[in-house]
Amino acid sequence: MSQASEITCSNCHSRMPADLRFCRNCGFRLPQSMAGYGVGQYSPSDELPTVTALPAQSKKKRRMSGMSWIFVGLLVFFVGAAAFTAIVAPLRKSSNFGVIQMPVVKSYIGVDAFNNTDDGVIFESVKAPGGPADKAGLVGGDVIVSFDGQPIHDEDQLNDIMTQTPVGKTVDVEYMRDGQKKTVKLTTISEDENRRLMREFDKRPEGRAQFGYEDGDAKTVKVPGLNIHGVRLGQILRNRPADIAGIKEGDIVTEFDGIPIRTDAEFLMRIRRALPYTTVKLVVMRPKGDPEAENQPQEFEKLEIPVRLGKQ
Repeated sequence: MSQASEITCSNCHSRMPADLRFCRNCGFRLPQSMAGYGVGQYSPSDELPTVTALPAQSKKKRRMSGMSWIFVGLLVFFVGAAAFTAIVAPLRKSSNFGVIQMPVVKSYIGVDAFNNTDDGVIFESVKAPGGPADKAGLVGGDVIVSFDGQPIHDEDQLNDIMTQTPVGKTVDVEYMRDGQKKTVKLTTISEDENRRLMREFDKRPEGRAQFGYEDGDAKTVKVPGLNIHGVRLGQILRNRPADIAGIKEGDIVTEFDGIPIRTDAEFLMRIRRALPYTTVKLVVMRPKGDPEAENQPQEFEKLEIPVRLGKQ
């Protein structure tokens, strides 16, 4: 190849064919032959025109990866959420201004949990001594059929009514006992007052009385031949107040110191409420003859037995 057909790169001084436009070694733009651009020819000794150098390597555009786009999207989301919260939160506060949410206050009458029956709602015992139910003379086994003029169908309805009844309101309570409908007035109390009464009872300095029977062995039963229920006693503990007084296994307790006894829970509660070393009168129905005899109607005799209680 002749020198006339070669050209020297003014950047790296490499020689190469004159018909190239860029240096194949460094990428620098070469002085083109005059013939190629219609300007004339030049020799290697001719002065080369001044040209602006190009970068050694052409720059490539960087493309954002998928993870980069995800990061940008999350950033935009959190910034937008923060801006939305900053705008909406003050609006919510301003829209709720002056609105006071009152806590739900429920009235109580001082009994244990309610249960459904065919006629209304029953409870097993009066819990708080000195509470509304206790003052009104209600006892476990009473079936509430109307409360504050509203007929009662189930425990959920009664609980709703108790929630809607203002604390301290005097209401009429209609109930069934031994097949008879009766009505009493009572004044409801708050949950705090109900708890206070129970705390005072649990911590009373006199302590609790002892009767002398296996309370888990007692059972609520219907008294044969009568339209009442009572509590049939199971095991009587030896040399305890009940045994000493003459109470026997199988006796059905219907009264405790003048209070009707219709459930085993009420009987147990009345024993706990009694003061130690006091004497209480029990009314019991005692079966006559052999209770295991078949084909014979069982007969009962009514007994009044005083029992001097002990102390636990």
